[in-house]
Amino acid sequence: MAIIKVVCGIIFKGDLVLICRRKPEKSLGGYWEFPGGKVEGTESYEDSLTRELIEELNLEVEIKQHFFNTVHHYEKITIELISFICETENIATKSTDHDKLEWVEVSDLLNWKLAPADIPIAKELIEEFKG
Repeated sequence: MAIIKVVCGIIFKGDLVLICRRKPEKSLGGYWEFPGGKVEGTESYEDSLTRELIEELNLEVEIKQHFFNTVHHYEKITIELISFICETENIATKSTDHDKLEWVEVSDLLNWKLAPADIPIAKELIEEFKG
């Protein structure tokens, strides 16, 4: 089974990070995630993330650095989730793929019903911010 490459942005505004809740009718509906999407064709990860965030959230970000990769096996697919630390001066207010957006403290991330692939990234982020 091929691994689907998916990028996500850990988007900071000050000390808060953006998480988005998937619409109920989508796969993993009701789960929270870091926004992003599938890498298409020969796109670089950064180009893919930039495109996805503009398409989904109309949000321009500055990609600061690669953060963490994780592979997760769902029932029918396997994804490699590639995360990047990003910053923005803008506020996302609506999404094409999500029904709710929240800016939360890093230390609170595991209190949300995160999508399984996003949990290792959240745990790594919390560890990183303890120091």
